[in-house]
Amino acid sequence: MVTWEITPETKEKIVLQSPLFIEGLPGIGNVGKIAVDFLIEELKATKLCSFFSYKYPSSVFVNDANLVEMPKIELYYKKLKKQDILLLTGDIQPIDEESCYAFCDEVLKIFKHYNCTEMITTGGIGLQHVPDKPKVYCTGNDAKLLKSYLAPEMGVEKTIFGVVGPILGVSGVLLGLGKKRGVKGVAILAETFAHPMYLGIKGAKELLRVLDTKLKLNLDLKKMSKEIIEVERELMKKTKALSSETKSLSAGARAKNNDVNYIG
Repeated sequence: MVTWEITPETKEKIVLQSPLFIEGLPGIGNVGKIAVDFLIEELKATKLCSFFSYKYPSSVFVNDANLVEMPKIELYYKKLKKQDILLLTGDIQPIDEESCYAFCDEVLKIFKHYNCTEMITTGGIGLQHVPDKPKVYCTGNDAKLLKSYLAPEMGVEKTIFGVVGPILGVSGVLLGLGKKRGVKGVAILAETFAHPMYLGIKGAKELLRVLDTKLKLNLDLKKMSKEIIEVERELMKKTKALSSETKSLSAGARAKNNDVNYIG
């Protein structure tokens, strides 16, 4: 049985008001992770806890201080006037099916503990070319909630059916298990290039545009420039180091047509 250790960042009891949960772990183009990392930085979110499992890849990173560090998955929170937010990010995804389901179960327990209202998972749709203006698609486990994300002002494509196949990894399993446990949620997926070392900055911006429109966060997307790219270059080094041992780069949904190679 796969177990996950959850380490709180503080001994203080954190009280959140019906928070919204947003996931952004590595996948195709890392668009979800880039978007959520930007939210964490822009909103100045605080780390709530970290996750560990013996199902992590058997690797460590060497940082710029010549010291080793473990891959990590972390949960952050931000208290806002209208609605609090939980933000999940990390260097990796669980490496196999059993650990993915066990991890998603732990996340859903946290979801229930803080009485979250809904969850948003994110990912990238991998094309065989670099998209000039990435399209954004949306699916979910609740028809009424999904409809609110398909409103004209959201700029989201009207249907994803027939465009992709199964959605792999945490972004898909969270929605599936969430439905079984009465947790409503959507997945927002942006087109990106399917090369494993490509960073989908454009796709991440489109995800953030949708989130900003929906949640009215007043984000300054122009900040997704030099300093963000530098951070993601470091991420690229880590994903390259882990690519032979983890399936994180293949998390997402298989496309069904010849123009699209991957989603995740």
